[in-house]
Amino acid sequence: MALSINELIAKAQDRYEKTVDIKADFIQEATIKSMNKTDREEGVFYFKNPRRMVWDYTKPKKKKLVINPHTAWLYIPEDSMVYVQDAESILKSKVSIRFLAGLGKLKDDFSISFAGSDHVDREGNFLLKLVPKERDFGMEELFLALDKEKLQITRLSFTDGYGNTTRLFFRNINVNNKLPEKFFTFIPPAGVEVYHNR
Repeated sequence: MALSINELIAKAQDRYEKTVDIKADFIQEATIKSMNKTDREEGVFYFKNPRRMVWDYTKPKKKKLVINPHTAWLYIPEDSMVYVQDAESILKSKVSIRFLAGLGKLKDDFSISFAGSDHVDREGNFLLKLVPKERDFGMEELFLALDKEKLQITRLSFTDGYGNTTRLFFRNINVNNKLPEKFFTFIPPAGVEVYHNR
């Protein structure tokens, strides 16, 4: 029997609330419309409730973004630089991060419907369209694919007000890895320059 959109969201919400943390490989593709250029990056994503995440980029260049409820650090080894800023400013400016940090409130933040007439992709994963209820989210709509069995996000995409598109793909998703709190704090290596963005 097919699930209604409300049943599906309720099930996904229940799964999310039972998830302490997540580790997954990711691919990020960002297309800048004005330049007709797409950048592709890969790495490992870590998430822990509430509002803790690490984006550990490995290709094509190493960099690390660490976020906890108070502080965000962006470390770029190639430049020997660490940029430190308030976590709230990152959550406001980066749509994908804000979305993933607040996954528990999907129905509060979005009007949700199935995307397309079939509701599923070729593998049977659920396809959803999310329209922000607040205009300050920085995008018109967001598309998600949820794994048909585990109801985890396997990909998401959105386009901002300038026509730039971001796509994220998640694989090898593991939940409840007992990630320690200190994993979501960054101590700059010796000798790097630390820039505080206030």
